[in-house]
Amino acid sequence: MDKFIFQIQRFDGEKKWLQRYELPYEPGKTVLWALTTIKDDLDPTLNFTSACRHAICGSCGIKVNGHSFLSCKTSLDELVETFKTKTLTFEPMGNFDVVRDLVIDWKPKMEKMKKVNPWLSPANHGSKSNGFIQSKEEADAIAKPTDCILCGACASECNQLDVNDGSYLDPFIFNKAYRFLVDSRDNAPDARLKPVVENGLWKCLHCNECVTQCPKGIPLTDQIAYLRQRSMESGERNNQGARHAYAFHDDVRSKGRLNEMMLPVKTDGVVKTVTKKIPFAYRMIAKGKINPFHFPKKIDGIEGVRKIYSENEKERV
Repeated sequence: MDKFIFQIQRFDGEKKWLQRYELPYEPGKTVLWALTTIKDDLDPTLNFTSACRHAICGSCGIKVNGHSFLSCKTSLDELVETFKTKTLTFEPMGNFDVVRDLVIDWKPKMEKMKKVNPWLSPANHGSKSNGFIQSKEEADAIAKPTDCILCGACASECNQLDVNDGSYLDPFIFNKAYRFLVDSRDNAPDARLKPVVENGLWKCLHCNECVTQCPKGIPLTDQIAYLRQRSMESGERNNQGARHAYAFHDDVRSKGRLNEMMLPVKTDGVVKTVTKKIPFAYRMIAKGKINPFHFPKKIDGIEGVRKIYSENEKERV
């Protein structure tokens, strides 16, 4: 008889192990059906979380074969088609502390979210008679970020969180900062921008894994790009990320190409470049990756490049 084979990562607070379960194949079932059936019929000690069953509460996220999904909306048939196997491995969301089995601890994440002041700080232009009336365009600006259900899929997929020391903000926290920054009723941009700059805004790898697995299709990397832009416009330029961005900006405007030898100096300064980057540069030179005697000249058509810059600046005014 055709069957599903589920390997579920168990955790009792001290040790981890994979436990195997088998269920008869039934078409049209979800991951949450499998978990519930295993708990009800095979093993009542299995721990996982779920609530709404309609992709609204975000509580049932897990990893299946290394990728993050909402259990309630994820079809087993689709997973079988994707992975070409009926053997599926269930694990807790990545980059979270695990409580038991597939249950994760959200408390540290919520404490970290407080850094961006995730609440409305009303502006002074509202009146008692009409409140804060928004246009359709203003309401649309916050519609997509407000779709976030805090399922944790973006954090689970985040490659920067995998290697960071813990200070980097989770993608859903950047989304929350963005949501209030673009809200026409809010009047506290510094309360969003300063914390995100101080907690890794420029460290995003733009791998787009968070966007790929977001069940609500929130454009998280676009939001991070916007936060970077707004932070520089607000004067937050004396940081490595902003200096690196301006080095690219100025080089391309000046000559249409990068000056790779000067890029580290413009980004990190002379002292840090000499102490930290010179050994790496020597290895690059030895491998023929860079030429220390190459000084880029202006490209043909540089005036066209500068015109693009000029037109862009006019649009931003």
